Amino acid sequence: MRFGIIGAGSIGSIISKKLVKNGHDIKIADARGMEHLEGKELAGTPVPVEDAIKDIEVLIISLPTKAIPSIRNTINQVGEEVVIVDTSNYYPFRDDKIEEIENGMVESVWVSNQLGRPVIKAFNNLLAYTLENEGTSEDSSGRIAMAVAGNDPAQKQVVMDVVNELGFDVVDSGSLSDSWRQQPGTPAYCTELTRDELTKALKKANKEKAPLSRDKVIENFAQEKDVEFSHKDVVNLNREIYNL
Repeated sequence: MRFGIIGAGSIGSIISKKLVKNGHDIKIADARGMEHLEGKELAGTPVPVEDAIKDIEVLIISLPTKAIPSIRNTINQVGEEVVIVDTSNYYPFRDDKIEEIENGMVESVWVSNQLGRPVIKAFNNLLAYTLENEGTSEDSSGRIAMAVAGNDPAQKQVVMDVVNELGFDVVDSGSLSDSWRQQPGTPAYCTELTRDELTKALKKANKEKAPLSRDKVIENFAQEKDVEFSHKDVVNLNREIYNL
């Protein structure tokens, strides 16, 4: 398949590397300009952002939430047939406070509104380390699962097939409006669950409590700034705070 990726941070870079390894055609761009790709070890072809959207089937946007509006003009030029994937997570300390999200708008609904296009929410509820290192074959026991949400069943299936190919089981978490169940602060977020466990975690999510739990996780890490947390430490802390 032909993919464009806007965003060469940890998630965008890992996805591109895994897709290239599987034989897909990948173009990767930085929304701030080509100069921000210099010196990075990237898979796929580094291109200007306006070229990342040409002749593709899937566009993966992996940017901080606050940067999403900056690419609206680019997205206006994306073909209607292209599946657009949003991997972002909203963190007020990084993204500044976004009033609509603070007032309860689902993060990816806000993203979709900013882009003026439907999106599929995926690749947001696993840590970068998990995405890079914990994928396994389809027949593996205890395979980690990823949540995928969106309004278009055909587009969602395309993304679910990609997730499965990259080594993870998939749980259809519903419409884009339901994607709050996989946002930061919920039991589904960065807790490395199997398909059955993730299904239960999505149902267990509490929309009002999620921002408080999200901030509690950040506070815990901030208080231990001199401690070097392992990947498992991060997962276990998330599980503890989210009562798993």
